[in-house]
Order: sequence, then C-alpha cells, then structure tokens
Amino acid sequence: MTTYIVRRLLQGIVILLLVTFFIFLVMRLLPGDPLMMYVGQTDVGRASPQEMAALRHEFGLDKPFMIQYIDWIGGVLHWDLGVSIFFHENVGYLIAQSLPKTIHLGLTSMVISGVLGITFGVICALRRGKWLDTVFTILANVGITVPSFWLGILLIYLFALKLGWLPVYGYTSPFTDFWQSTRQIIMPVFCLALFPIASLTRQTRSSVLEVTRQDYIRTAWAKGLRERVIVIRHTIKNALIPVITMVGMQVGIIFGGTVLIETVFNISGMGRLITEAVFGHDYQIVQSGVLIVALVVVLSNLIVDISYGWVDPRIRYG
Repeated sequence: MTTYIVRRLLQGIVILLLVTFFIFLVMRLLPGDPLMMYVGQTDVGRASPQEMAALRHEFGLDKPFMIQYIDWIGGVLHWDLGVSIFFHENVGYLIAQSLPKTIHLGLTSMVISGVLGITFGVICALRRGKWLDTVFTILANVGITVPSFWLGILLIYLFALKLGWLPVYGYTSPFTDFWQSTRQIIMPVFCLALFPIASLTRQTRSSVLEVTRQDYIRTAWAKGLRERVIVIRHTIKNALIPVITMVGMQVGIIFGGTVLIETVFNISGMGRLITEAVFGHDYQIVQSGVLIVALVVVLSNLIVDISYGWVDPRIRYG
C-alpha cells in the first residue's frame, strides 16, 4: 500500500507540473497585455516606454518564458504565489479570502449529491419498472441535460424575485449567521449538485442491477435472508466500485462548476476570482487557482483509488 501511495503521489506531482505548464503557456498566448489594464486601473492615460519597462521588470514579465515559469514554481514551493497584477494584492491573501466560500459550496454539494444520488439509484434498481423507478429515471435524465447557469437564473427569478423566499445573491459565513448562510447557499448548492445527483443515480442504478443478477445474490435470497441484509451487506457494497469512481470524477465537475455558479449568484469565491482574473489577464491568480483545483482533483482521485481496497478486500495494490 505504501509503495502504491508513493507512486501515485509522484504521478500526481507530474500531472500538476504538466497542468501548471499548460495554463502558464496558454495565458501568455492570449491576446492582450495585462500591464495595459494595470496602467488603465491606475488612471494613467498613457505610460512612457520607460514606465512600461519598469512595470514589466517589477512583475517579472521581461524574463524569458521558462525563467518566469521556474521562478513561479520556486515561489509556490516557498508558499509565495506572487502579486496580482489586476488586483494589486498578494495572491495568497486573495485565495485565502475566497477559497473557504468555494470549499463550503463544493463540500455541501458533494455530500448532498452523494447521499441523494446513491439513495435514488438504489431505489430505482430495487423497484425496477415501478413508478418510483420511472419518476427518478426521468428526473435524472432531465438533471443531466439542464445547464447549471440557466437553472440558476430560473431559480433566482422564481424563488428570489417572484416568491421572495430566498436572497437574490451574496454569501454569508455560517460562523457569522448560520440561518442567513443556509438561505443564501440553497440555490447555488442545488445548481452544483443537480448534475452529480442525476449521474450518480443512473450509475448506481446500473451497478446495483448488475450485482442483483449475480449468483451470490440469488443464493442469499434462497437462504431466506431479509431484503435489508441482502441490500446493505451484499448488493450495495459490491456495486460501489463504479459509483466511487463516479464520485471522484464529480469533484472536478463541482469545483469547476463554481466558476459559473459563483458568477451567477455573485459569490466572491475561487470560481469568480479566476473568472475575473482571466478577463483581466492576471497570470498569477489564474495559475494559482488552476493549481489548487488540480491539486484537489489529484488528491480526491488518490483517495478514491485507496478506498477501492476498503470496499472490495480482493483488490490488492502492487
């Protein structure tokens, strides 16, 4: 197990390096100059070539591409993410202010989608062909096809503007006002969790139906075991391998989806910060934000792979 974890961690480091290099390259291939936006923000109509050269030197943009990348990686290893060109602020501070909001939304969405998706999938499989299976299957198909940002706009129009039940936008820390925070995240969390719930429902239903056809399940029924025992001890656990894989994939989908959802609901989290940084050509924030998302995805996939051995003891890691 230790050898496997070390090997996967080394693979994760290689993946992170490739991801950071790719986004580092893409950001510099985009048209536009971040320094022109910086100059515009400081209300300086036109800057002299000497002033522009000084700014390029200040932000390290006068160095060759590979030197800039190596300097940035070196800063990351020393917990220094650089200074934002667009916001004129330390990138680490900006991320520390926005990341907890995204984590709050993401973790809440993951827990809800995992519980509801697996529960609905099991119900559909055990009641195959019944009205519950039909209803949940139709809703799952609809949930997969609905765009999250469009759904968010509809929810704002209905529950915030028309009915006045929920706040239109914003975010409040649950440690400041738990009730207000809960009301504010209901719509964003629903938008983030809808697709994972739908996909997990379909995947769980297929996995459970496949397991119920196995000989040991028929043997358990023949021995007179109760349905609850058969479902919990034999069916669900043996059907969880593909479901766990799907859960690991949902991590990237949920945290990537915050880019749109936080913009729609005006939540100043990581997603919105990265969006504003992309439009502002703020290299440092985009690079750091993508690095954090990639790190979350790599670690979640490692946890998923390790959990296979717990779900199925027959799996051994070489």
